[in-house]
Amino acid sequence: MLTFVLALSPILWLIISLGFLKMQSFKACPIALLLSFAVALWYYHLPALHAGTAALEGVALACWPILLVIIAAIFTYNLTLYTKSMDIVKHMLTTVSKDQRVLALLIGWGFGAFMEGMAGFGTAIAIPASMLVAMGFNPVKAILLCLIANSVPTTYGSIGIPASTLANLTGLDPVQLSTYISLQLLPLNIICPFLMVIIVGGSIKALRGVTLLTLLCGLGLAVPELLISAVAGPELAVMISSVVIMGIIVLYSKYRPSQDETYHMDIHPAHVPLHGGFLACLPFILIFVFLLLTSKFVPVINVPLSAIKTSVVIYTGPGASPYTFVWLATPGVLIFLAAFISGYVQKASFSEMFFVLLQTIRGLRNTIITIIAVIATAKVMGYSGMTSDIASTAVDVTGNFYPFIAPIIGSVGTFITGSGTSSNVLFGNLQTDAAKAIGANAAWLAAANSAGTCVGKMISPQSIAIAVGAISLVGKDSEILKSIIKVYVPYAIILGCIVYFGQLFIS
Repeated sequence: MLTFVLALSPILWLIISLGFLKMQSFKACPIALLLSFAVALWYYHLPALHAGTAALEGVALACWPILLVIIAAIFTYNLTLYTKSMDIVKHMLTTVSKDQRVLALLIGWGFGAFMEGMAGFGTAIAIPASMLVAMGFNPVKAILLCLIANSVPTTYGSIGIPASTLANLTGLDPVQLSTYISLQLLPLNIICPFLMVIIVGGSIKALRGVTLLTLLCGLGLAVPELLISAVAGPELAVMISSVVIMGIIVLYSKYRPSQDETYHMDIHPAHVPLHGGFLACLPFILIFVFLLLTSKFVPVINVPLSAIKTSVVIYTGPGASPYTFVWLATPGVLIFLAAFISGYVQKASFSEMFFVLLQTIRGLRNTIITIIAVIATAKVMGYSGMTSDIASTAVDVTGNFYPFIAPIIGSVGTFITGSGTSSNVLFGNLQTDAAKAIGANAAWLAAANSAGTCVGKMISPQSIAIAVGAISLVGKDSEILKSIIKVYVPYAIILGCIVYFGQLFIS
């Protein structure tokens, strides 16, 4: 019991400090890192050099690719503000509807899923939240909407990296694995847009007049995601689904516009010429094109670019493997490239663009501290054996009921790291080992871990820090965590029931 409590102590500290002491994440997370150091050195007898290099590997991972992508994405958004192209994008979006419920679904659910499918690593929270606030949404409400919307697409983020990484790590068939993930997430995919509309209006009455559209938005993610996963695997499951969602919203709003003025925003859409709209959307178009062209779907480009990398041994302890910096075929570099090209086309000078970049980095300084501390903590916990002890104790205690908590373990991994990929790396093999121990289907429990990362994403300090940093909402971390935890708990229970009862049929 002592081992479990000590192993869990950094996570307990984050829960207490962020949820009850109302500390800001950039102050609480470095303390969690120090706590993980203390437990690793004193109780787990991890040599100081090993603990230090484990943390250093976490710093490397935080900087490349995670912070690289976040800074690139926020820079892209800030540059669109500077060039006024975001004003044109907002005009284009407001031509769809003045109803804030529809706009929340279009920007948070549809466009957010598109950004997650393309880049991930916080872009799907930061950019849609910023857009909603700029359109007049309450900042806290905008963050809650985007945290909920970003939950279920997480496992297929950045061209399906979390799910494909899990498949490679466990040796499972990626098509079967992603099919199981999509099956487990299907009810939550449908529930999420309903919850978003309720939050916009403050009560279930907000669904009046948009119930059918909300249902179609949920099915617009759930059905294509399942079909694409079952046929082609995880890579484009969310990206294509997001285009379906946005198409549904645009067409529905055109032929059945909202008549309820209660939720209409005081906006006056203007006609946008096709050429002007194309230039305004150019950053997002280029991001999509660059990521698609450099993905494994275009091997003639992907293979040579992926070969431009450097492997460095950072962690010096047992089980060490080189950390690889992929220099070109990484989302952050491609997003930066798209931003600079589109900025130049939109008549911004390079000195102006570098000024915007510097201001972006300054604005994200607290977020940068938070993310580096969180990832370094995760590495120290992982290499010392703390994360393994947390999960192993859970298996020992629950026995045949383990499938119920399998997704919760995945969510814990995302809570610690903010990354679905990292959670799958931490706990993927544990899930398959647990499946063998209790006679369950290995792919089903591995999928449960990946599905669990989605619900854990919404309560991750990293996710909250990204959202707060994107709209400069200082000191609201605790309030947001307290609100979003009310969503996390029922989501985790629902997912646990799906996994537990589903494995009775899958096995």
